Amino acid sequence: MLTEHKTSMRSLCVLVALLGAAAAQVGKECVPRNFGFDSVACVCNATYCDEMGDVAFPDTGFFTVITSSRDGLRFSPETLAVQDAPAADSVVVRVDHNKEFQTMMGFGGAFTDSAGLNIVKLSEAAQENVMRSYFSPEGIEYTLCRIPIAGSDFSVRPYSYDDVEGDVALEHFALAEEDDLYKIPFILRAQELTRRPLQLFGSPWSPPAWMKTNGKFNESGELLKEMWQPYSDYFVKFVEAYEAAGIPMWGLTTQNEPLSGFDDNWGWNTCGWTAEDMRDWIKANLGPTLEAAGMRRLVLMIDDFNRDTLPWYPKPMLEDPASAQYIDGTAVHWYSDQWVGPSVMDETQMLFPDKFLLYTEACEGWDAPAEDSVRLGQWSRAEKYAHSILENINHFSTGWVDWNMALDMAGGPNWADNYVDSPIIINPDADEFYKQPSFYAMGHFSKFIFPGAKRVFSTTVSEEDVEVVAFHETSGRNVLVFHNRGEEAKNLSVADETGTYLNFPIPAKALQTVLF
Repeated sequence: MLTEHKTSMRSLCVLVALLGAAAAQVGKECVPRNFGFDSVACVCNATYCDEMGDVAFPDTGFFTVITSSRDGLRFSPETLAVQDAPAADSVVVRVDHNKEFQTMMGFGGAFTDSAGLNIVKLSEAAQENVMRSYFSPEGIEYTLCRIPIAGSDFSVRPYSYDDVEGDVALEHFALAEEDDLYKIPFILRAQELTRRPLQLFGSPWSPPAWMKTNGKFNESGELLKEMWQPYSDYFVKFVEAYEAAGIPMWGLTTQNEPLSGFDDNWGWNTCGWTAEDMRDWIKANLGPTLEAAGMRRLVLMIDDFNRDTLPWYPKPMLEDPASAQYIDGTAVHWYSDQWVGPSVMDETQMLFPDKFLLYTEACEGWDAPAEDSVRLGQWSRAEKYAHSILENINHFSTGWVDWNMALDMAGGPNWADNYVDSPIIINPDADEFYKQPSFYAMGHFSKFIFPGAKRVFSTTVSEEDVEVVAFHETSGRNVLVFHNRGEEAKNLSVADETGTYLNFPIPAKALQTVLF
């Protein structure tokens, strides 16, 4: 922290009292462990796990700053008094609550087979701590989560819900053992823990292999046109099965990474869709089938692939009124962000302002050698999460959904050997799990930016190292999230149209959420 920041004696007295109250709210501190990287992971087990606590917004005239940093801070709170002038030598941050942008939908992760398979290897008490970490009022309170429809690469085998060849009537449709053991129980527990409705959306990786041109779950293959209607019925049966299990669905995406299905070497579950075929299938089969089943209540998202598909891939579907009437938004993944800038998000939003944008998949380690898929305590991976979330929300994304919620020490299991990192890593041999820096990066957003909040205008003045995004709610609560990518601490002064200032320091290599 910067020692130059000073307050009056009266403010110090108030600050001491408020800090005590904030500390009481925080709950349990991180138990850090260094695994040889540049920061720490926090160790949890059956008897102990750090919790942010049910942090309250401060009273009028005060603001709370919550900090995580490369140097080891994890959700560290501090409550300060609002000032009537900026701090000396500060980076000025401008906020204008009169300039509103998109309405937020939420933050979360995916209930994959691999996540559930790893969690069940822990003792029951440790399993509960994993779930509380993500969903309880004392945790980071995920509100928007993805469910693979049948198998994905993060399964231990390729499968669908009807592997009986030629069963176009879907008489043999049934959820898999993986749903009963590794998905549904944890979704039901999440629903019990959360204090806000859990918005769940399903995404298919592949239809039944016999519905495809290549007869395989992976590699290059499209849906046979004579299967367009049976596959639409398959979507309905998935929703019906999950809702019969007590899991209301919020939405669907039409296909995970649809252009991967034109790659002869694609190693895991996929299905190829041209934009024109996707358009025609939605307007002729999928849309009417969902509507006839009373499921137009579900949000339907297209694309579900990287930023380099914008706006050209969703464009034919959204320009055609017959298909656009069934489509609510465009889902985006982050895997091309390093090559394609965020301006394509703005372009897509301008072309189709009545359709939302939502980031639905991201993970670290996907482009690393297998031995580096998991890097316990690597702060730069949290930085990439924070940068992506800030950048894409500032370019109209309505939320950000991580990939696996829990993986093993190698970044799996994965039937296609496609190992990656995760915010929680499970070590069943020790009955422990480790919260990565990326877990805290997610929490700086998910814990405080509720569905329904509005993004408002914010900018830093002549400071490239500090990123910012701002939100407000009709209740009068305001949230700012800052990311200092630089190697030096900064003094910040936040100014809005009221003429007051929030003055506080941000450490080097740190994330901060500000509540006021």
